[in-house]
Amino acid sequence: MALRRCLPQSSTTSSYLSKIWGFRMHGTKAAASVVEEHVSGAEREDEEYADVDWDNLGFSLVRTDFMFATKSCRDGNFEQGYLSRYGNIELNPAAGILNYGQGLIEGMKAYRGEDGRVLLFRPELNAMRMKIGAERMCMHSPSVHQFIEGVKQTVLANRRWVPPPGKGSLYLRPLLFGSGASLGVAAASEYTFLVFGSPVQNYFKEGTAALNLYVEEVIPRAYLGGTGGVKAISNYGPVLEVMRRAKSRGFSDVLYLDADTGKNIEEVSAANIFLVKGNTIVTPATSGTILGGITRKSIIEIALDLGYKVEERSVPVEELKEAEEVFCTGTAAGVASVGSITFKNTRTEYKVGDGIVTQQLRSILVGIQTGSIQDTKDWVLQIA
Repeated sequence: MALRRCLPQSSTTSSYLSKIWGFRMHGTKAAASVVEEHVSGAEREDEEYADVDWDNLGFSLVRTDFMFATKSCRDGNFEQGYLSRYGNIELNPAAGILNYGQGLIEGMKAYRGEDGRVLLFRPELNAMRMKIGAERMCMHSPSVHQFIEGVKQTVLANRRWVPPPGKGSLYLRPLLFGSGASLGVAAASEYTFLVFGSPVQNYFKEGTAALNLYVEEVIPRAYLGGTGGVKAISNYGPVLEVMRRAKSRGFSDVLYLDADTGKNIEEVSAANIFLVKGNTIVTPATSGTILGGITRKSIIEIALDLGYKVEERSVPVEELKEAEEVFCTGTAAGVASVGSITFKNTRTEYKVGDGIVTQQLRSILVGIQTGSIQDTKDWVLQIA
């Protein structure tokens, strides 16, 4: 099955994609292809765990065994997908841009419980978010069922890469992009849906420092009427440069202000943000420019169940000085404590450590995700 793709010519982009996604980049090829390789259950690795130092896993890309792939038909529906050996995909970075930004990504994790079960956390929400994003960007997308089945097949084929209980998770990257040839700004003639994964450690381990954020005043995260509320690949272009500058100055990440007034906080580069003020938890409302994170949604529901008042509204940047705690939520970070935020060269510090609201919410979320706390909301899907 030939899957034609278009990617930026930039060597920086090529290096980034190669590092993050593990694709082989060949600038001299005229097209890209996946080597079609239907893999049966008998062909999959059958040992319980891969040969990995699980205690020192980190966040670097680890090549697993298989990836899932499918493409759209002429009627917009997607073919039956298949598993291919990981890395049997070649992309041409000289073929142009991803059909003018027509690309969507998702991020999710598979966990191994103490009883050995392999669990997915609210995968239907990732599927729905990709579908909504595709509709907004005039793309064809797999159905919710096809999305979840592709993710399940990927996890089951790479089960030995799901870390032991408490050691981390298998981070999954569903990716949808225009892969057919097109002229000008025309929509792609076909779309490719891929799912691949890499094991990662828990974001917050014992002794991990809290985040220290820098408020970006120049480059906004997203504009009204744009694609800020969906996980469009094109949204992350300006973010990478701003993050590079912030990290070179010793900051963990960047907190963005709204593009309209420049007076309200919106979100961190790839995470939502919450302020804790007594029994009240405040978070910017998702008004079209802020991504409605799945971890964000789950934390709000948990907080309400615990009796906290949750306010979703515009949050002036000056309100950062009033918070006792600040934390970020996202698939990669989970619930991450923020130790300080710097705005206009003024640094504000926050409570971190045990016995705080952030830790309480994190513990409950992790317990549900890993099966150690009863899942009364049917958030967890057991796949093995």
